[in-house]
Amino acid sequence: MSPYSDERIAQLGAGLEPDLVERKLSAADTKAIRRNICAFANDLPGHGEPGILLIGVGDDGRVSGASIDDDLLDRVSAARDDGDFMPTPSFVVEKRRWGGGEIAVVFVEPAPYPPVRYRGRVWVRVGPAARPATPDDEARLTERCRAGDWPFDLRPCESASLSDLDEGVLRRRYLPAAVAAEVLEEDRRPFEKQLRTLRLLGVGSSSPVWGALLAFARDPLEWLPGAYVQFVRVAGRDIADPVQYEKTLTGQVADVLRGLEESLGLAIRTRTRITGVERESRRPDYPIGALGQLVRNAVMHRSYETHAPIRVYWYDDRVEIASPGGLFGRVSEEGFGEGVTDYRNPLVAEIMSHLGFAQRFGFGIPLAKKALEANGNPPPEFRFSDKQVTAVVKAAP
Repeated sequence: MSPYSDERIAQLGAGLEPDLVERKLSAADTKAIRRNICAFANDLPGHGEPGILLIGVGDDGRVSGASIDDDLLDRVSAARDDGDFMPTPSFVVEKRRWGGGEIAVVFVEPAPYPPVRYRGRVWVRVGPAARPATPDDEARLTERCRAGDWPFDLRPCESASLSDLDEGVLRRRYLPAAVAAEVLEEDRRPFEKQLRTLRLLGVGSSSPVWGALLAFARDPLEWLPGAYVQFVRVAGRDIADPVQYEKTLTGQVADVLRGLEESLGLAIRTRTRITGVERESRRPDYPIGALGQLVRNAVMHRSYETHAPIRVYWYDDRVEIASPGGLFGRVSEEGFGEGVTDYRNPLVAEIMSHLGFAQRFGFGIPLAKKALEANGNPPPEFRFSDKQVTAVVKAAP
C-alpha cells in the first residue's frame, strides 16, 4: 500500500507542494508520465519522500471522469520492467476515489542510487514541471549517497584507477548505449566526470567501482578472480562420468556472455522425427532462448564477492547452471521466477541492459519457462542453498 492517506493526496493535489505532485488528465501521454516518474525518483530537492502522479486530474484539480480500469493500471506499472529506466525506479500504482470520481495515483519512491535515466536522459523536478537535468544536477545526485551504503558492484575498488578500464570500449560502445545521443553530443565534461554520473567511478573517488571492473577492466579476473564461467560437457549423466570437453569463459562481461551463447549453441542437438518417408518435425533438445535467459540471469544476479565461478554442466539428459550466492533481498523460493525482482548487482543489471543482454527486468525466468514449454521440455527446476542457486533444465523427450 501507498504511504499516503486520501487526505494527504488531497492536500498535494491542491497544489501546496508543486514539486511533489504532477497531474495528468489521462494516461495517453506515456512519455510524459515516465519523465515525471524519472524526475520524482531522482528527488533533486531532497524531500526524501515519495512524489505522486495523479492520472485523471486536470490542472484545476477537477477529476476528468476517465475510466480507471485494470488495463490502465497495468500499462502504467509495466514501465518498471521494460528497460527504459536505468536503474529501475520503485513505484506503485493504485486506484483511488477522489474529488467525486476515480483516479489513478502513482507513488514514486526516491531512488537509493541516483541518477535515474529515462531513455538515456536524466530528468529532475524543481517546481511544477519536469525538465532535463543539467551537469550540475547530475553531480548533486551522484554525490548524494555515501559509498558505504551501496551494494558491492557500486562500491569503489580503491586499489584500481581509471587507467585499468578499457577506455576504447567505454567510448565506442557503452557511452552511446547508455546516454541519449543528443545529450552525449552536448556533453563537454571530462571523461572522468561522464563516468561518474554513470556510477562507474566511486562517489568522491577516481577509483572504478567493482561493477565497472567486471564490465570494462582490461583484465577483470585481476580484480574479481571468480568472474568467469566454467562450461563442462559431461559424456554421461553423472558428475563422475568422463568429461567430453571443458571451456573457461573469461573477459569483460559482454565477452563472457557472447562466449556463453556460442557454447550453448554448439552443444545443442536437433533431432528429426520421421514416420515412413515423411519428415514430421525438427526439434532441439533445448531451446537456445531458454538457456540464454537462464545463464544471463546467473551472470546478473550472482555474488561477485566469492572466488567461485558460474558452472554450466551439460549432461546427456540435463543442463545444470549453478550461480554463486543464495537468493537476495525480497526474492524468496516461493516467489522465484514469478516476476518478483531485487538486485544484488544493480549496476551489472544496468550495464547488461545497455549492452543488449537484458530487455525486460524480472521476465528472464518466465520467458525461459515459456520457451521450454513450447519446445516440449519439462519446466526448469531450481535448487536453493545459502551459497548457491542452481537451475536444472531437462532435455526434451
